[in-house]
Amino acid sequence: MKALTRFFDRMVQRYLPDAFLFAVILTFAVFLLGTFFTDSSPLQMITFWGDGFWDLLEFSMQMALIVVTGYILASTPVVKRLLTRISKLAHTPGQAILLVTFVAAIACLINYGFGLVVGALLAIHVAKRVPSVDYRLLMASAYSGFLVWHGGLSGSIPLLIATPGHFLEDTMGLVPVKDTMFSGFNIFIVVFLLITLPLLNRFLMNSRDTLSDSKPAAWRLQETDELEDTPKETEETATPADRLENSKVVSLLIGIFGIIFAIYYFAKNGFDLNINIVNFVMLFLGIIFHGTPRKFLDSITGAVKNAGGIVVQFPFYAGIMGMMVASGLSEQMSLWFVSISNEFTFPLFTFISAGLVNFFVPSGGGQWAVQGPIMIPASLEIGVDTAKTAMAVAWGDAWTNMIQPFWALPLLAIAGLKVRDIMGFCVMILLYSFFPIAIGLLFL
Repeated sequence: MKALTRFFDRMVQRYLPDAFLFAVILTFAVFLLGTFFTDSSPLQMITFWGDGFWDLLEFSMQMALIVVTGYILASTPVVKRLLTRISKLAHTPGQAILLVTFVAAIACLINYGFGLVVGALLAIHVAKRVPSVDYRLLMASAYSGFLVWHGGLSGSIPLLIATPGHFLEDTMGLVPVKDTMFSGFNIFIVVFLLITLPLLNRFLMNSRDTLSDSKPAAWRLQETDELEDTPKETEETATPADRLENSKVVSLLIGIFGIIFAIYYFAKNGFDLNINIVNFVMLFLGIIFHGTPRKFLDSITGAVKNAGGIVVQFPFYAGIMGMMVASGLSEQMSLWFVSISNEFTFPLFTFISAGLVNFFVPSGGGQWAVQGPIMIPASLEIGVDTAKTAMAVAWGDAWTNMIQPFWALPLLAIAGLKVRDIMGFCVMILLYSFFPIAIGLLFL
């Protein structure tokens, strides 16, 4: 394990470029694949790329706000005290790894966006508490919790197929969450990973002394120290504008608006978390907890600078998705896996195909739109349960997120790291997690 971890870490450190360049290289790869393996011409591939380039604008803004609102909330005295209190449960590097992995996984089971932010912010506070811990592995541990998100309460595929009017309802009907999220095989996978992922990451920590460029947390934390800065009280000024900016009444009143809407939303929809309501709650809690508009606005300055990578890179992934779908390349990949499957192996090959497609279409809902119309009719023809097929796609989507920088960008922005800093550890997590997921899909 030490030799394997060291190998992947060194390979990633040496050859994996920055996340932006990874997206650019992936763009070239899909362009060439589409040109040579589909009927699309080079000009058509470029057209597909350009047409799809802005398809993720709404999602890009949502993910940028995850970083911004999470940072704003984390810089409030109330949340800093809470995270500091939780971080005190860890006294050694090993305990730090176990704590961050478990809390991040639980948070991601509740909601994926919430989990990404909570994992990164807790890791920062734990690292300040235990500065000897390997910061890169600690952040990789926080990100590893994201592996379970599609088996949890915010899983987009199981929620979609349980919703009346979904686009495959005529083919597969409505599939209740008891057959997907709360099925025996899904519970087995989630619980197994929830218990063993912290232990795996703790075991990977033993490789730290063999990694020559792996340093303790103290080396990176200077860039995140602004989270610990206590906002200074602003002196009272004579101008009405300054008084307004430092008025607690203004923050309280607009905060009450947000609280009323949040209460109404949950009363109407139940505990239905999505990325928009998570951002909404974090934003207005940040406004209230900062006390005054000026303190809130000051915190935005540090928050916005971390969202630049998301704003620039996500359109490139949208262009990649455009080429994959419009050229038929994603359909060809899926159909090939269907062609080599039988009743027993179909869930496994569906899972693997979904993991491959996820590299190029890193969005749960978008991937289901691509693969669902192929995999569900095939499962009916072969005689495989459609609920298990849907969850196989869901787990494939979650699985290769471990080595796809798309979803790691918010966490890396908060942590102040590059994708190569954590990806060597994430490769080990990817290899390990294949086995419990495969067992759940094949035998349970």
